[in-house]
Amino acid sequence: MAEELDFRVDALHERSALTRMPFHGRMLRPGGTISGPTIMALADAAMYAVILGHLEGVEMAVTSNLNINFLSKPRPEDLLAEARILKIGRRQVVCEVSVSSQGKRDELVAHVTGTYVLPG
Repeated sequence: MAEELDFRVDALHERSALTRMPFHGRMLRPGGTISGPTIMALADAAMYAVILGHLEGVEMAVTSNLNINFLSKPRPEDLLAEARILKIGRRQVVCEVSVSSQGKRDELVAHVTGTYVLPG
């Protein structure tokens, strides 16, 4: 799926990641804005990337909850997602993601929280 979305990891740190989804016209919905499912997919992939980067070899982690607040209309350009791990437990990881347009990083497009369940 990451290949289909052209998902990229620009930076990976111990508990955070900066990810990107390059803009493409197929992301647009009527009205000229980037679709909600596109933004959700980026946020989910960003959480997965930061978890994989922090917990090597845990490829079977799965999303158990994703909550998104759409805050502003995204610009028709690359979307950036800054994901960070808030808490790691034995069986789950809680993350937070800030999504913005590349040219306006100080204005959030969406704020996302999510939980991943780790394999037993």
